[in-house]
Amino acid sequence: MARWDRTHDALALAAWGLFAEQGYAATGTAQIAARAGVSEMTLFRHFATKESLLLSDPFDPLMAEAVRSRPADEPPMRALVEGIRQAWAGIDPAATDALRGRLAIIAEVPELQGAIERTSQGTVTALIEALTERGVPASRARVAASAVIAGLSAALLDWARSDSGGLDAILGAALDVLGGV
Repeated sequence: MARWDRTHDALALAAWGLFAEQGYAATGTAQIAARAGVSEMTLFRHFATKESLLLSDPFDPLMAEAVRSRPADEPPMRALVEGIRQAWAGIDPAATDALRGRLAIIAEVPELQGAIERTSQGTVTALIEALTERGVPASRARVAASAVIAGLSAALLDWARSDSGGLDAILGAALDVLGGV
């Protein structure tokens, strides 16, 4: 693992730990940097804002590539739903545990819920690009990708707030609804 990646991961883990221990609002970026053993300036080279420590999404490229690889004649919503289902099936279970922890913090902080909508635009853009590369008109791709990400965001926040159900079941049910099942 490259130095950049080690530092990035150390900052994220330090932030998640501090957020869980003292709460999001009570945690400062200087504390996060100190726990990770770096300067606050280094933290901001890796994460533009404090909220981005929780909201960065490593799954976008995986989902977009899975959508690109779907059969060419598949309708946009089906390509999105099945591509995302395929991408999530390959995610390491340890990553889903970390995701639940991050989402639980986001679910507790009202201003972060608005932030999740803003940062999901990157995911929507990646999926729009995947669909337009498949020949879907941009306006249709935007509607489909926006609907799917809004639905998945709602399902993921509900999952984070609850004590029951695994991610596979929650995502599967949400993708079924989005896919018209």
